[in-house]
Amino acid sequence: MQPGSKSKFQVFRAHTREKRFILLIGDLLMAFLALGLALFIWSQIDDWSLTFWRERVAGWYYLLPFFWMFLLTSLYDPHRVNNWRVTVRGILGAAIMGGVIYAIIYLLMKGTQARIGVGFFLAFAASLTLLWRLIYIRIFTLNVLLRRVLILGAGKSGETLVEAYRSLNPQPFQLVGFIDDDPNKVGNQVAGYPVLAGSDRLPELLKQEAVSDLAIAIGGAMQGRTFQAVLDAQENGVEIIPMPLLYEELLGRVPIRHLESEWLIRSFITEARPPAFYGVINRLMDIVFSLIGLLILVVLLPFIALVIYLDTGGPILYSQVRTGKGGRPYAVWKFRSMVQDAERDGVHITVEEDARITRVGKLIRRIHLDETPQFWNVLRGQMSVIGPRAERPELIALFEKQIPFYRARLMVRPGITGWAQINYMYPVTVEEVAIKLEYDLYYIKHRSLLLDFSIFIRTIWHSLGFKGR
Repeated sequence: MQPGSKSKFQVFRAHTREKRFILLIGDLLMAFLALGLALFIWSQIDDWSLTFWRERVAGWYYLLPFFWMFLLTSLYDPHRVNNWRVTVRGILGAAIMGGVIYAIIYLLMKGTQARIGVGFFLAFAASLTLLWRLIYIRIFTLNVLLRRVLILGAGKSGETLVEAYRSLNPQPFQLVGFIDDDPNKVGNQVAGYPVLAGSDRLPELLKQEAVSDLAIAIGGAMQGRTFQAVLDAQENGVEIIPMPLLYEELLGRVPIRHLESEWLIRSFITEARPPAFYGVINRLMDIVFSLIGLLILVVLLPFIALVIYLDTGGPILYSQVRTGKGGRPYAVWKFRSMVQDAERDGVHITVEEDARITRVGKLIRRIHLDETPQFWNVLRGQMSVIGPRAERPELIALFEKQIPFYRARLMVRPGITGWAQINYMYPVTVEEVAIKLEYDLYYIKHRSLLLDFSIFIRTIWHSLGFKGR
């Protein structure tokens, strides 16, 4: 279909929030269908009678669809939902995790007769959800249903949007090109896309190219006629999206190199207020998970201490000063994973294949066991389970001189895991630290219980995949 052609199917071009709602409803329907099928097969194997329904099917069994939805939390990330490989891994991983959780409960409660029903439910839920997700991906990656985006401004901000767009596969919308008032750019290409015209032809191009979204990527002041054309476009149903918001939608980061200082006040003080009761529930969850973490620490401590001592001797634990919320320093304890006196020459960023890391250190860092003593800091309220990574004061002093908005990450308590930790590699260069900061600021701006659950689930698989360093 040609860019400017029309189709009766183009009436509905879903945005991210609408797609997420459709996905949620579909997953929930598949989960309840899986419950019905599991009950039917289970009853045929056992005994279709009142005794079966009264005695064999406990009340908690009917809550399995909601448990399944919890396991799928990480698959509602808009940056991952259209990736088929990620979807398959996520759904199979959810089924495995559900089976492991049930097996632990089964052993702790000394057996339950619902194991057949749970097994059937997980099998049906995984199969039906995979089928639904395949249909969803096929439908919402059709060109006729994709949003058509025109970028106003072919400067550095516009090029940055194109780079972000090209980094995604599959791409979430159709990029039409640019509008720019620089006559030297009109008729040429910028970042591989045409500069179609100046802003005086904006109304005409919006209709001609069937544009659904107009991305504003103008760094300086906007001319009066251009501003009026943008207002007219909005009145005619075109979605107006500032460059930073579209960048966030594409990458799950904020573009710190393209922000003005007032953005910090607007985003984090005026707009980025967590949902009601988020702080209370978040703190309660921190206390629960820190107690569980400390219990695991008590169980594992003798074994970890023994292998560290046999490998490189003592000490087993070491302490570091980290910077917490509001710039307040505090001490953390970690299992020693490096050689003694690893920082005798000063503070260094850990790099891949760092020669200072011991053999045992490589293992415990891979599965993040070296950080389990930090649950004590979580219990004390100095840290949270989810948040930006706790950083050394010396490195913060260094980075804030080179990276804009770096201290903004101190607006919340640091976390054992976080959005940046699961989405980006361990930074080595200043530029990589800046990218990781973009993830941290995105989390601070959008933090919610749903996002926290997603991070928690993905952290488990991150650890099981030995992706730590």
